[in-house]
Amino acid sequence: MNTTMEQTLLQKAKDARAFSQAKYSHFKVGAALLTDANEIITGCNVESSSYSLTICAERVALTKALSEGKTKFKAIAIAAKDGEFCPPCGACRQLLFDYAPDLEIILTNGNQQQHYTIKELLPHAFEDSQLG
Repeated sequence: MNTTMEQTLLQKAKDARAFSQAKYSHFKVGAALLTDANEIITGCNVESSSYSLTICAERVALTKALSEGKTKFKAIAIAAKDGEFCPPCGACRQLLFDYAPDLEIILTNGNQQQHYTIKELLPHAFEDSQLG
């Protein structure tokens, strides 16, 4: 991915963080998912007083994209509060792997970036082929 696209993706993730509904944890997260057609779909975390119903920014972006008919993805940028890297939780890793097994993950702490593949973050993932 070129530097300009990466910077745009990171900025969109930071912008999405502003819409976070984190009234319990106050831990705001934004995500920006890049499709194969270079469209950017954003998401933010949405919390519930029943904590298990909370949905992470990554899953919001992914389900939003899928519900709009977008099914091929290249990268996702994730931005939490400045100063901290925020890798996807286990549930997000599994769902991202299910729909984009070659996805690039870009984390930012506001100043620096870390790059991973979803396979690096979820080695030995459970795959649909195991459902046979």
